[in-house]
Amino acid sequence: MYYFVSDVHLGCGDEATSRQVEARFTAWLDTIASDAEAVFIIGDLFDFWFEYKRVIPKAPVRVLGRLAALTDRGVRVVFLTGNHDMWVRDFFEKECGMEVYTSPQTILLAGKRLFLAHGDNMKIDNQPLLRLMNAVFRSKLLKSLFSALVHPDCALRFGQWWSGKSRKSHDVEELGEHITEPLIAYAREYRAAEQPDYFIFGHMHQPRDFSEGNLRVLCLGEWGHDPVYAVMDREGRIALKKF
Repeated sequence: MYYFVSDVHLGCGDEATSRQVEARFTAWLDTIASDAEAVFIIGDLFDFWFEYKRVIPKAPVRVLGRLAALTDRGVRVVFLTGNHDMWVRDFFEKECGMEVYTSPQTILLAGKRLFLAHGDNMKIDNQPLLRLMNAVFRSKLLKSLFSALVHPDCALRFGQWWSGKSRKSHDVEELGEHITEPLIAYAREYRAAEQPDYFIFGHMHQPRDFSEGNLRVLCLGEWGHDPVYAVMDREGRIALKKF
C-alpha cells in the first residue's frame, strides 16, 4: 500500500497539544507499518523547521525514530517540504533515510501518474504579496544570511510565532471546501498539458476528493483534530481515509 499524508504540524500549539498530535501520528505510523511500501509526506510535517548546518530544532524523536525504522526496513519515505518546513538541509536524508524534495513532483506509481505538491504556491500569479513572500522565504541567499546571523533560539522563537500567525490567517471551517478551489483550478490547467491521473495536495487543511471527467484531485487533511490521509493500492485505486 502507498500512503499520503500532510499537515501534521508537529510542534504546534502548547506542549499538551503538541504531544497529542505526536502521539496520534506515531499511532498512525505504527498502524500502517505492516503493509506500507511507501509513505509520502506532502509538506508541513513540522509546524516550523529551520535546519542549521550543525543544529536542528528539538524534534519529536518518536516520529523520527519510526520514520527511520520504516526506511531501515526498505519502506520508501518521501518528504515534500511545505511552507512551514521548507528550510531543510540533509538531516532527514542522512539520519532518517528519507527522500527530500523542495518542489512539486510527478511520479509513476502502480501504473498511475501522480502529481504531488504541498499546494502553498499554486495559482498565486494575481497575488503579488504572496508571490513576494514566496520568493523571500525560498531565497537561498536569505536562508544563508539568516542561518549565519540569527541564533537558533531566536530563529525558532520567531518561526513558531510566524507559524502560529500563518495558521490563524484563514478560517478553514468557515470557508469549507471552497478553500480548495485554487488547487482545483491549478489541476485543471496543469492536466490539460501533462495528463496526470491523480493530483494530491495538502496545505488547505480541508479534505476533499474531487472528480470531474478524467480529473481527480485529492486534498489531504490536517492532524490537529480529525486526521485524513490518502491510500492507494497496487491496482492504482486511491481513496481518502480517516484515522
